Amino acid sequence: MNGNTVSVRVRGDFACFTRPENKVERVSYPIITPSAARGVLEAIYWHPQFSWVTREVHVLAPVRTFGLLRNEVNSKMSLDRREPYFADEDRTQRYAVCLRDVDYLITAEARPRARSAEPMAKHRDIFLRRMLRGQCYHRPALGTREFAAEFGPAEGSPAPLDWTEDLGLMLWDLQYPDGKHGPEGWRPLAKPPYWPLFFHARVDEGVMRVPEEPIGGRP
Repeated sequence: MNGNTVSVRVRGDFACFTRPENKVERVSYPIITPSAARGVLEAIYWHPQFSWVTREVHVLAPVRTFGLLRNEVNSKMSLDRREPYFADEDRTQRYAVCLRDVDYLITAEARPRARSAEPMAKHRDIFLRRMLRGQCYHRPALGTREFAAEFGPAEGSPAPLDWTEDLGLMLWDLQYPDGKHGPEGWRPLAKPPYWPLFFHARVDEGVMRVPEEPIGGRP
């Protein structure tokens, strides 16, 4: 750890960190993924000069699951659609295995992007001030947008669970290829437009440590 790291406590009544191998019905990982943790921090404070890199996740509450049956639509409405779209005629029921009463302590590092001359300590301090005030650009979510997250300082957090388990492969992040902008919009130079990266996840005494690179290294 260095002076660019921050810690934030994140809690919520419900969460769902979907496994990418499940196509239709969602099944959650037992713990928040590094990319979902990064999304929480970016909701509090984001800046183009740096990116958040998740280093550790402390599990502060027992893992509890529940089933949820909800109505979803099969397709997205297109902006070019000339015919009216009636969502009630395109609904289907899908089952999801979610988490409840989650509580995490996330430790992340502010890592500068290329050609960034600003000191990372500046952005770290801005993040800490916004976190203490409860400020955010948009409400952080725990996997899906309808599962809102509460956040606050790490001080006073309980000790991690007495839990050690090999979780196997877990989503590390999504890799997006380079693209270009033209009159018709953004065009990817490679297909698919993104692909998942994984790492071998393990929880030791309630702490999951995230490696610097995924399995196989960065593409």
